[in-house]
Amino acid sequence: MTVLVATLAFGFYYWAGQPIMKKDGEAIGFTIEAGSGVRGATEQVAAAGVPVQPLLLEALVRLGGKSGKIKAGAYELEPGATPRRLVEQLVRGEFAQHALVVIEGWTFRQMRQAIAENAALKHDTVNMSDEELLAKVTPDYRQPEGLFFPDTYLFAKGASDLQIYRRAHALMQKKLEESWTGRAPGLPYKTPYEALIMASIVEKETGQKSERDLIAGVFVNRLRQGMMLQTDPTVIYGMGERFRGNIRKRDLQTDTPYNTYTRAGLPPTPIALPGTAALAAALNPARTDALYFVARGDGTSHFSGSLTEHNQAVNKYQR
Repeated sequence: MTVLVATLAFGFYYWAGQPIMKKDGEAIGFTIEAGSGVRGATEQVAAAGVPVQPLLLEALVRLGGKSGKIKAGAYELEPGATPRRLVEQLVRGEFAQHALVVIEGWTFRQMRQAIAENAALKHDTVNMSDEELLAKVTPDYRQPEGLFFPDTYLFAKGASDLQIYRRAHALMQKKLEESWTGRAPGLPYKTPYEALIMASIVEKETGQKSERDLIAGVFVNRLRQGMMLQTDPTVIYGMGERFRGNIRKRDLQTDTPYNTYTRAGLPPTPIALPGTAALAAALNPARTDALYFVARGDGTSHFSGSLTEHNQAVNKYQR
C-alpha cells in the first residue's frame, strides 16, 4: 500500500511539472470569474480549452495550501507552461497583458479609432460622443484634444476602454504639471493648458527632436511680438475632413478658429497629443532671435531672424 501511495504521489508531482501543451502551440486565453472558488476556477480553465483535468488541478491547488488565493481575471496560458506554473499564475494574479500604443502626434480621433479597433478591450465608450466620453474622464475640460498622453498602455484582456482613457489623461496631467513647474521664466502662457496647445503645435511641426526647442523658440518669439503664428498644422486641423493631403493658398485664407494665418495668438485647443519632448520644448524653448523657419526638404529646417533672410531661404529650399 505504501509503495502504491508513493508511486501515485510521484506520478502526481511528475505530472505537475510537465508541459500542459506543446511548446510550439498557441497561447490559450481564459477568464476566472469573481467568487468562483477552487473547483469553479479549475473547471473554467478546462472549459476554455486548456487540456488539463480540473480535479487534478484542484488537487494541486489544495495540496499547495493555496485554496482561496486564486484571483479572478483574464489570463493566458503560454505554450510549455506546467500545471504548477498555471497555479502560480492564478495565485499571483498574473493577468494576460495586452498592449495599446498611442503615438505622439496622433489626434484624439486617431486615438479613439485605435482603441475601438483593439479586440482585447471592453468597448464601453464606443457609442459615446467625444463630449460624453470626456465627461466620464474629467469634469475640467470641454474638448478632449491633447488631453491624453501618447504612450504604450498595458491592460488585462477584457478591461474597459475607459481605463485607458483615464490612465492616459492622468499621465498627461502629471507630465504637464511637471513641465509647468520647471518652465522657463517669462513665457507668454497664462495657463498650463496654453502650454499644452503650444506643445501640440511643436509636435506637429517637426519630427526632428533636435529642432523642437528651436521651433518652440520661434513661436514664443512671435507671440511676444504680437505676430501671427502662421503654422500650417493648425490650419490643417481646422480643415478637418476637408483636408486631402495638400494645403493650398485659399486654405490659408479661409478663416477657422484654428487658422493661425487669419487669427492672432494660440488656437482654442491643442491640435494633437504631444509627447514628452514637445512638452519640454514648449516650456523650455531655445533662446533664439529667429522668427521664421522653412523646411530644407531633408527633414531639417532653416531658421531666420528676418523676413528678408527667410524669403531667401524659401527661394533656395522650396522654389
